[in-house]
Amino acid sequence: MSATADHAEERTNPAARLGFQPGQVVQEIGYDDDVDQELREAIEGAVEAELVDEDYEDVADAVVLWFRDDDGDLTDALVDATTYIEEGGSILLLTPKTGRDGYVEASDISEAATTAGLTASKSVSVGKDWSGSRLATPKAAKSKR
Repeated sequence: MSATADHAEERTNPAARLGFQPGQVVQEIGYDDDVDQELREAIEGAVEAELVDEDYEDVADAVVLWFRDDDGDLTDALVDATTYIEEGGSILLLTPKTGRDGYVEASDISEAATTAGLTASKSVSVGKDWSGSRLATPKAAKSKR
């Protein structure tokens, strides 16, 4: 594939745009009937494997966390998610877009990420109904270099 084709895929495939790579183990937390199936399939395609569920007993390279306002405490959910990932791994926090049931305020995401010791990137649209925030542990990211 040419560099141009790679860049085109990154623009059209949200999983590629979010940095998912072949061979990664991606754990999914918070799955329910309302999740974006196309995004799930795109992530599975990017990593060339099925997503593992909350019962997975090893560490993952990344976590996909579907979170709605009524799912409980976001900080707790993020702290729990960090226990599932490798050092230097990332969390893709997916929340309903503005105006959708379960919408989570951007300020709440930022505050919860900071409290959980994570660094948040800006929010990106990953589907018709969902926004994503890529979160990373700053110390782990630095120690990998």
